[in-house]
Amino acid sequence: MSGFSDRIIAWQRTHGRHDLPWQNTRDPYAIWVSEIMLQQTQVSAVIPYYQRFMLRFPDIATLAIAEQIEVLQLWSGLGYYSRARNLHASAQKLMLESGGKFPPSADTIAQLPGIGRSTAAAIAAFSFGHKGAILDGNVRRVLCRCFGVSGWAGQPAVEKELWTLATSLLPPDNIEAYTQGLMDLGASLCSRSKPACSQCPLQQLCIAHRDNLTATLPTSKPRKALPERAITLLLLIDGNQILLEQRPPTGIWGGLWSLPEVDGAFNVQQAARLRYGQETELLPTMPAFTHTFTHFRLHITPQPLLVTRRLSPAEETLTLWLDREDAIQAALPTPVRSLINRLR
Repeated sequence: MSGFSDRIIAWQRTHGRHDLPWQNTRDPYAIWVSEIMLQQTQVSAVIPYYQRFMLRFPDIATLAIAEQIEVLQLWSGLGYYSRARNLHASAQKLMLESGGKFPPSADTIAQLPGIGRSTAAAIAAFSFGHKGAILDGNVRRVLCRCFGVSGWAGQPAVEKELWTLATSLLPPDNIEAYTQGLMDLGASLCSRSKPACSQCPLQQLCIAHRDNLTATLPTSKPRKALPERAITLLLLIDGNQILLEQRPPTGIWGGLWSLPEVDGAFNVQQAARLRYGQETELLPTMPAFTHTFTHFRLHITPQPLLVTRRLSPAEETLTLWLDREDAIQAALPTPVRSLINRLR
C-alpha cells in the first residue's frame, strides 16, 4: 500500500481533469447535482444536462419550488429518473428542515434521498475538504486490480473488504485531489477493457498487471437471465396532435410523460376506446424493438392509431393532447421521443 495515495495525487495534478463545469467550486449544491448526475453515467453525457439544469435551477431554493415534471423534463434522456425525483425531494426536505442549508458532513449528507455512502463522501470531500473513502464502480475496478481483490463486489464480504481497503488508503491531506484522481484514473486509464497499464501511475504496485489478471479483475457479476415483458405503445394521432399519458410517480420512467401503454396481448382499439375514450382506425404497425433496463428487457410494439372520434374515457387517466412538435419537448423517455420523431 506504500505510496498508493501519493501516486494518485501526483498523477491527478498532472493528468487528471481540472476544468469540468462542477470543478473549481466549493458550492455544495453544484457539487451535489454533479455527483447525482454522474451516478452510472459518463462525464461526456452529463456535461450538457448539468449546464442546462444549473441554468434553470441555480440553487436549492429554486429547485425546491419547481414542479417535478419540469425537473424531469430537464433530466429527460439522461436515464435513471429516480435520481431526479430524489434530487427534487431532497431540495424540498432541505428547505423545510434547514432553510436550504446543505448538510456539512458525509454522515448527514447520506441521510438525503438517493445518496449513499460513496456519493456522500465525494460531496463532503469536494465541498468541505472532509476526508472519507469513496467506492463507486470506477474506484472498485482500480482497487480490485491493484490489490488483487477477487469475488463479485456485490457480495457483502467482498464489499466489506473493499471498504476497509479504501478507508486504509486515505491520505493525510489533499483529499480533493486524491478523490478526483481515483475517479479520473478509473474512468480513463484503468478502463473496463483494454486498460492503458503502461501509462498508469500504479503499474508497479498493481497485482493484476503483474499477474496478467486485468481481463478477469474485477470479478464480473454472476449472469442470470433477465426477465422479459412485452407491451404495445399506442400512438393516438388526431391531425397534428398526439396523446400523451403521465406515468405513475414510481417504477420505470416514473413521473414522465409517455405514450399510452397496453399489455402486449390486449386489443389495441378496444383499449383506446375503453381506457382513453378514442374511436380509432388502425394504421400500419411500426417496427418492434427491445429496450433493456437494469433488471429486465421490455419488448415494445409501437401501434399508430388514427383517431376518428373523441369520447369520454371510461377510466381515470392523466392524459394530454399535444402538437407533435410540442410533444417532442415534453419530459419523455428516450425511446418514446424517438418514436414520435419517427412519426414526423
